Amino acid sequence: MKKIFHSIVLVSFWGLFSCNSPQNNTKTNNATDTTQKIVSFDATEGKKQIAATLDSFNVAAAQSNYEKYFNYYTEDAIFIGTDATENWNKQAFMKWAKPHFDKKKTWNFKALERNIYFSKSGDLAWFDELLDTQMKICRGSGVLIKQGNEWKVQQYVLSMTIPNDKIDPVLKLKAPIEDSLIQKLKQK
Repeated sequence: MKKIFHSIVLVSFWGLFSCNSPQNNTKTNNATDTTQKIVSFDATEGKKQIAATLDSFNVAAAQSNYEKYFNYYTEDAIFIGTDATENWNKQAFMKWAKPHFDKKKTWNFKALERNIYFSKSGDLAWFDELLDTQMKICRGSGVLIKQGNEWKVQQYVLSMTIPNDKIDPVLKLKAPIEDSLIQKLKQK
């Protein structure tokens, strides 16, 4: 009886550990109890797709194509702009942007330099880029997720760059406006 018990325990441990071994090329989704093959991810191709997505995203804005531009965002996307008060969900950003798109007075950003990174699974990416804009060089950064065969912007952050030796004059410009905002935010 002792031998049978040890054999059962040994087989159970073997089964438990063999399912998680690196040689196993399937994974189980417990929610649906199905097994699927792990797809290898080609980062080079992924970078090309994301670069094309971000370039098209910028062209849609430059062409004041409201529907196309906002189709690049996920439904629960966040846009963070250069002003400290610009932290909008997609619907709020669409509302703010609509008059600019209607008047054909949108922005025209062109990537000068771009870095793209991926999660291990290859379905989540983040980027940072330097942009040539009407505000001179800005930095765009954000997160994209893969939905089906498309990459969608989950979060986008636009920042103005300030040369280090010009910080003091910029602070003098910002202080009167942002000091009151700082106090208001501290009171929350």
